[in-house]
Amino acid sequence: MNETASFGYRDVEAAEKQGMVRAVFSNVASKYDLMNDAMSAGAHRLWKDQFVNRVKPRRDEAILDMAGGTGDIAFRMHRHGARVTVSDINPEMLAVGVERAQKKGLEGLIWSEQNAEELSFDDRAFDAYTIAFGIRHVPHIDKALREARRVLKFGGRFFCLEFSTTTWPGFSDVYDVYSHRLVPRLGKLLADDEDSYRYLIESIRRFPPMPEFERMIREAGFVQTKVEPLLGGRVALHSGWEI
Repeated sequence: MNETASFGYRDVEAAEKQGMVRAVFSNVASKYDLMNDAMSAGAHRLWKDQFVNRVKPRRDEAILDMAGGTGDIAFRMHRHGARVTVSDINPEMLAVGVERAQKKGLEGLIWSEQNAEELSFDDRAFDAYTIAFGIRHVPHIDKALREARRVLKFGGRFFCLEFSTTTWPGFSDVYDVYSHRLVPRLGKLLADDEDSYRYLIESIRRFPPMPEFERMIREAGFVQTKVEPLLGGRVALHSGWEI
């Protein structure tokens, strides 16, 4: 029997999901940052600021920003003097990031097309591994977590920012109406792509709840794992250590 993975509300063959996700982000790359602002009313900027504050990037330390696409997280860490490698499976997203970096006059960032499940980097190559709003798109999350641990040095830090399930009474119902009815329409209006944004919303609903994902991080071998809910758990900041 072929192994399956979720693609929105559908289950597809795991081997097919990677190409399907690649197509989604190829479609939305040029409008990705605009849509993030529209979908979150700009709140994603605050979440990313808080995320980088938790990472505490230091001068000259090596950080891998996986699914880094357009550079939002990498640019923030670069300001602290960290040596950031921005990796993404989608070359169109990376191209947008490179163009943005050039416009900002940012130098020294490394851009690398990578599959989160099969990184080409050496063992123990990085001081920290970050991934923001990307791990839910990986067909085999457990493989990506093991790869994250493999490329981290002893004492390395793992940080993941991802959508989750809110614990605020009533807010979940309001968010469901907004996300399922309005976000695809925004995608159509701003990016002329309703289907891709419908997938992005559905993928949030299929992602494991906070306790389950934290368990997966521990099972990958990380210790001192922690989860910090934001917006009542609609977004969660996960962390762990490699020792």
